[in-house]
Amino acid sequence: ELRDLQVRVRAEQQTPDWKARYAVRSGVEGTINEFAHGHGMRHCRYRGQPKAHLQHVFTAIAVNIERLSGLPPTEETPSPRPPTAFQTFPDQLGIPRSKSWRTLGS
Repeated sequence: ELRDLQVRVRAEQQTPDWKARYAVRSGVEGTINEFAHGHGMRHCRYRGQPKAHLQHVFTAIAVNIERLSGLPPTEETPSPRPPTAFQTFPDQLGIPRSKSWRTLGS
């Protein structure tokens, strides 16, 4: 009975659907492993849930910055984000608005 189960599961592991699901899980597990082993997240420095949560958030920000700094520079400049509904509302009413600090250099 155990052997039949093993054969069935191993055959299922060869399907593209299973591999796609496992790729997502593998990425998540890799990130959790990096936090636990690479950044000492098994032990918290502070007492209390709010402080522990803040430590986790700051560590996540630091890891994201570290990952972004390792990316190669891109040749093309990224396109600006489209304006939100809140930003386009004054335009629809004809109300003048100052330029965003992001577009002052262009």
